[in-house]
Amino acid sequence: MNIRTYSLAVALATLPAFSVAQERLAVYAWAEYLPEAVLHAFTKETGVAVDYASFDSNEALYAKLKLLQTSGARESYDVIFPSSYMLSKMARENMLQPLDKSQLPHFGQLDSALLNRDFDKGNTYSMPYAFGSTAIAVNRDELPDASVTGWADLWNSDFNGQLMLTDDIRENFQMALLTLGHSANSKDGQEVAAAYDKLVALKDNVLLYNSDNPRMPYVTGETSIGLLWSDQAYKTQQDGLNLEYVYPEEGAIFWVDSAAIPANARSVDAAHRFLDYLMRPEVAAQIITELGLAVPNRGAKALLPADVANNPVLFPSAEVVANGHFQDDLGDEVLAIYEQFWVKLRTQ
Repeated sequence: MNIRTYSLAVALATLPAFSVAQERLAVYAWAEYLPEAVLHAFTKETGVAVDYASFDSNEALYAKLKLLQTSGARESYDVIFPSSYMLSKMARENMLQPLDKSQLPHFGQLDSALLNRDFDKGNTYSMPYAFGSTAIAVNRDELPDASVTGWADLWNSDFNGQLMLTDDIRENFQMALLTLGHSANSKDGQEVAAAYDKLVALKDNVLLYNSDNPRMPYVTGETSIGLLWSDQAYKTQQDGLNLEYVYPEEGAIFWVDSAAIPANARSVDAAHRFLDYLMRPEVAAQIITELGLAVPNRGAKALLPADVANNPVLFPSAEVVANGHFQDDLGDEVLAIYEQFWVKLRTQ
């Protein structure tokens, strides 16, 4: 179920009749990103009610948070979940506050491979929450014979009017850059322009862009091929759809989403309690099993059923990861070039 708003009224319904939630925690995250049962359990244990709102892109998250922090609005968020490159940008612009590790006793459960990354050295501002990939999803019941091994295959005219792409600047340009043999994190303006031309050439094949709930067009039969996130692919497979998740030969796109606390957060102590709650191995295992998010928690993987722990969609091989491309922070000046081309592409 797509979680849109987890209201105070719903939170209170989980508490004993004599208990009243004394504090509220405003969480701003991707859709289908935190199990409802986890939010209920946190409220029941702490008395902190959770208000959950969702965004559909890192750029939407940034724009909303920037507006709140510069306008003097009374509204604020206490916990957000940006991807790596956006986390760097927000930290650089003083939009985040440092984490108090003394309030995070379960921080040691996190996989060291995803700590101290370039986007947040020392994890000053962030707690890795989930990692995953963006690759190609194919409904094999609808396209049993389609040959799909790499990003370049999506330009095949056989897929005219069939593709679903994520509504994401970076992922679309990374896909195009890789087909041209360039770095997925190119800072070269000419290469970005060439990637734009490549995406224009793909327009006839594109049916829709969707980052709000990208697995649903596959479930409803609206589309049978396109870009999809690993967690969404896993959930779709669990729904019984014969969905193949193809790691492109040019390399899949890998991302890390982290939990962070905005600079203007009001319930800072509750935010730390929430982050630490998510790091408990049993809670992380519940998130992985229910949502298909690969949570980088060492203790959680040991609690998973074998078919989940060994699922290549959630936990790709070392070779697939080594061939992949993580999203780097490009800097504001370069990102502005991408954004100009993206607006031009989407308004054609």
